[in-house]
Amino acid sequence: MIIAFRLWFSKAVSLWMKTAIQKEKRFFPVMNYLIIGGNSDIATEVIERLTTNGHHIHALVRNEEDASRLQSQGYTTTVGDATKEADIKRCVEEAKEKGDIDGILHCVGSILIRPPHALNQDAFEDVITTNLTSAFLTLSIGGKAMLRQGKGRMVFTSSVAGSLGLVNHEAIAAAKGGIEAMVRSAAATYARRGLRINAVAPGLTDTKMATKILASDAMRDAASQKIPTQRINQKQEAASAMHWLLTDAPDNLTGQVLHLDGGMANVLV
Repeated sequence: MIIAFRLWFSKAVSLWMKTAIQKEKRFFPVMNYLIIGGNSDIATEVIERLTTNGHHIHALVRNEEDASRLQSQGYTTTVGDATKEADIKRCVEEAKEKGDIDGILHCVGSILIRPPHALNQDAFEDVITTNLTSAFLTLSIGGKAMLRQGKGRMVFTSSVAGSLGLVNHEAIAAAKGGIEAMVRSAAATYARRGLRINAVAPGLTDTKMATKILASDAMRDAASQKIPTQRINQKQEAASAMHWLLTDAPDNLTGQVLHLDGGMANVLV
């Protein structure tokens, strides 16, 4: 009698767990996300948020060390260069092995603060290639995959320098301003084909990339004084904005640049 009860109880628990899992999947479907620039501080934060609900992550990273680190956490990767068309194509194809790509985050960028008279053509073109060319390749190749699906979300990384005139930011302003214009145009081009394309434009953010700018307390204080809220972004804040656009933002939101800059671009204090 006891054995029979235990057998019945075990089957009941198993059935309950199976039903619970099925219900959870109905409410929280597993999505497939591609992260271009998966080794950056902000991208790492976005990935952690996406995996909370068990979503698949495929990331393009620059070297084997970053690839091994992400693979050890259960993600798939492509080692390549975000500015190379062949590498982006290979990355998109490998991401599709998990199914349709529901969202793509372009999290590639650089910082170069120098006046035009102190820049040569090679340095300027490097900024454009790193930021704008990589964004275009992501849009072109990733967008083509999404068009075949009839849906998808794309989020690009801009900067406060893309819409606000900042001293010595001419090169990065040209690159990020180009990204913002591209996002608006692409959102119009693909609005009726199911693609939702937006960008996040952070102000100065506390990441490894900004280490030289934030090297001392005095430099931090000077930077903070230029911001209406008088503080620098944390990487978690930028990641939160990108995650929202990739997952929970309204379907009718497209062609927008979300300014996360403490009010710099729009507020005068």
